[in-house]
Amino acid sequence: MPGVLQGMDMKPKHRQSPGKLPQSVARNEPASARTPARSAQRAAGGRDEAGLGTPPSNTVPNNSNGEYFRPLRWGVDSLYLSYTGELLPEVLERLSVLKALAQSVEPGEQARAQYPLAGHIFEVKDKGASLFPYVLEDGAFRIQLSKGGKVPMAYVKVSSTYLSHVTPAVAEQALYAVLQLLGTLLSPAQVSRIDLFVDFVWNGSMDWPREAWVTRAVSIDNYSENGIFTGWVIGKGGVMLGRLYYKLLQATKIGADYLLTLWQQAGWQAGEDVWRQEFQIKRDALKQMGLSRLPEVIANLNGLWSYAMTEWLKLTIPNAADKTRSRWPIHPLWGYLSAVDWETEGGPLTRTFEPTRVPSDDRLYSLFLASLLGYSAKRGILDLHQGYDAMIADVVQFYMGKAYALGLSFDDYIAERLSIKTRLFNTLVNDSELIARIDAEILEAKAEAYRRASDGE
Repeated sequence: MPGVLQGMDMKPKHRQSPGKLPQSVARNEPASARTPARSAQRAAGGRDEAGLGTPPSNTVPNNSNGEYFRPLRWGVDSLYLSYTGELLPEVLERLSVLKALAQSVEPGEQARAQYPLAGHIFEVKDKGASLFPYVLEDGAFRIQLSKGGKVPMAYVKVSSTYLSHVTPAVAEQALYAVLQLLGTLLSPAQVSRIDLFVDFVWNGSMDWPREAWVTRAVSIDNYSENGIFTGWVIGKGGVMLGRLYYKLLQATKIGADYLLTLWQQAGWQAGEDVWRQEFQIKRDALKQMGLSRLPEVIANLNGLWSYAMTEWLKLTIPNAADKTRSRWPIHPLWGYLSAVDWETEGGPLTRTFEPTRVPSDDRLYSLFLASLLGYSAKRGILDLHQGYDAMIADVVQFYMGKAYALGLSFDDYIAERLSIKTRLFNTLVNDSELIARIDAEILEAKAEAYRRASDGE
């Protein structure tokens, strides 16, 4: 369908009706029925017709012991869902008040812009998104809301952190329970985007020639950081996108300690490089495959992965003597990755989860220690405890001046700053009676309007 897929040819290799899944996707065949056709664990140690037994060379690592590739985890990294329906009138009025609080110039008013709901403490954003004037967010969900009608009532991103704790189906059940408190839902979850990933240990180079990628996408980009090669992005701006990147470096930068723990449970050891192959599949691509509802999409993960890895994108070993790129041999890494069986469990899940957005202890402690050491060095204090006492005294003195300039006591100033953080982190409700007061004021206003209309005013 030219123009719709922005350069991505979704037509399958076999004859079939337009808009249907490629046959391997539609049948949801197990990995044993497709090519490559092995489980990831078996592929890591043996040969395969996909090229895994290629002799060692300067481009193909020695795979005699299978130790240069090892899968750790695979699953759904991010999930975007939409629901048709209509917001309840009282919810719409609450959101209007809460958004106005978020837009206040007073920090204390901003801190009250929270919506406690079904065990979540959502931050209400001061700005909406396109077609969605209201946005609620915590560590589990980012919920964009409209009044409904022609526009979906809710467009929701389920966080990757939450999906490392529960399956997509369980996450959607929890989300549905939240949305039912906000409006009348008229449809089950429709998938607007799904991101599939495989985390793996890899000891070979990732910096191969650009022409090694054989793809239906238009754009191919590679990246590096401080002289370290960090990965590839294929298909930027299209309805499908592939990423192959240095996940260990990213996880370390963003403080995703839970990932390191999960990798360790899967056999990862410190010092081993962890990479991620990820595919972002948007609604237009899913619709071309005849998929829309979440259960359908989840039931066809094997087929989606196979299509992405064998038809939409391939990593090959370039052969200058052969001008037909489709005949180039598949790179061993691609053979291993394409063999992951999505009908098996994709590795361990985190044991606990809180829907908060808090920084890691490591980050907080690092910031604190860096500030303390910087202060002590500036003052020429060599004793840590002396530096701490002196720094606390100076910090209090400094912010007492700030509070005085704002007409606040020091305690009130600190309480206000703390409430801003608890709203951002989704850890505490700053005004537990706020929703009740909003509802009471709305009822009072309606009663007053009715009285005035009855009196002819």
